[in-house]
Amino acid sequence: MRGLRPDWLSDPKVWHTEVLAGLVVALALIPEAISFSIIAGVDPAVGLFASFTMAVVISVVGGCRAMISAATGAVALVIAPLNRGHGFGYLIAAVILAGVIQVGLGALGVAKLMRFVPRSVMVGFVNALAILIFMAQVPEMHDVPWAVYPLIAAGLGLMVFFPKVTKVIPAPLVSIVILTVITVAAGIAVPTVGDKGALPSSLPVPGLPDVPFTLDTLTTIAPYAFAMALVGLMESLMTAKLVDEITDTHSSKTRESIGQGIANIVTGFFGGMGGCAMIGQTMINVKVSGARTRLSTFLAGVFLMVLCIVFGPVVSDIPMAALVAVMVMVCFATFDWHSIAPKTIKRMPAGEITVMVITVACVVATHNLAIGVVAGSVTAMVIFAKRVAHLAEVTPITAPDGSRVVYTVTGELFFASSNDLVGQFNYATDPDKVVIDLSATHVWDASSVAALDAIETKYAQRGKSVEIIGLNDPSADLHGKLTGELTSH
Repeated sequence: MRGLRPDWLSDPKVWHTEVLAGLVVALALIPEAISFSIIAGVDPAVGLFASFTMAVVISVVGGCRAMISAATGAVALVIAPLNRGHGFGYLIAAVILAGVIQVGLGALGVAKLMRFVPRSVMVGFVNALAILIFMAQVPEMHDVPWAVYPLIAAGLGLMVFFPKVTKVIPAPLVSIVILTVITVAAGIAVPTVGDKGALPSSLPVPGLPDVPFTLDTLTTIAPYAFAMALVGLMESLMTAKLVDEITDTHSSKTRESIGQGIANIVTGFFGGMGGCAMIGQTMINVKVSGARTRLSTFLAGVFLMVLCIVFGPVVSDIPMAALVAVMVMVCFATFDWHSIAPKTIKRMPAGEITVMVITVACVVATHNLAIGVVAGSVTAMVIFAKRVAHLAEVTPITAPDGSRVVYTVTGELFFASSNDLVGQFNYATDPDKVVIDLSATHVWDASSVAALDAIETKYAQRGKSVEIIGLNDPSADLHGKLTGELTSH
């Protein structure tokens, strides 16, 4: 039974990290949830309630630990026309129906389509995300009192240098507290969280949407619900994949898909505007604050309501400059700077660069991450269409004396097959000498090289050596150019 206990129950350090991470995320959620409510044309409490219920529910039923789900801009943009044209009741009904659709799509295995998202699209997704997060902060830096700029600079300075002193307390939390104390104590007049809208004073209560339960209502909300379901799943699954890479873990994408649907259903019945995974807040939680468990996600939702209901006046005094500084820091931490380095661009095949650029351009132009991912993936599939063959198979043969094992790989290695390649090796039980025979396959793209690098790294972490043999000339040339060059860490 001890092995089934969560880490935070037995390790005080984990508890400490998760609690503080949840608090930082909750503080960052408040102004964004209010902003997304304005986009959707609803009361600020609707976005805050959605963020609360989404975070709490997904922490239990979701498939990816430490990922933050809440009210998002993408969902707000989808359902805003429905709210304007038909009213709030129809919006809530659409949120519930979108949740039902997500549960159905999750049960049908739509998450398996993630294997067809190549690495170049993932890099483009991350870079576009960083750009969008920064662009969202620009209005908070335009036509504001001059004091906002030194406050943002001070916040960035604190987050850069405070971790060099101690990492016991997350630097973003320290920055928010110090800047709030300074502005309040000195009476500095700058935009605050309270300027975004009134915070709720009570918990949400469940209820049914105020709409006629007729076929006409269903046909009205169905297109919006279906669009919301697809956008929400796309963003959530891409975020989950990114979290997996950062934390070196594997999450259940099917469970996450179903979990997102359940969270939206619950959120709808509690009068929330729905949502999905929030990439910016997830990066604060996972990359900046170091959270790794469901506790941080759960506490982010709980702290959100506590801060609004119990500490509303204090939270309202937080300067927006402090939160802008946090999000700008997230931008720099999220952007894959290695992907635009001249050395990387010179080595990367033209097709990979094209896919990355198209992904970024579509996302930035539409402000919709899902559109960019679809456009990038379609482009990648067109580029590689003539190269596609059956998925790779791995066959291990252990030497009679047990001194080494030879893995024979058959089939083509491209982004769809290489995503599954890493999981077909017995890293823990294999002997110290491992040979990977690629004479019966072809390495087509950067995703395949990255997968081979990942396999070598996993064996090296266990003190085992890997020898790759049998590469044909084009494969050897691509592997030679890209191996060891695809990550910045």
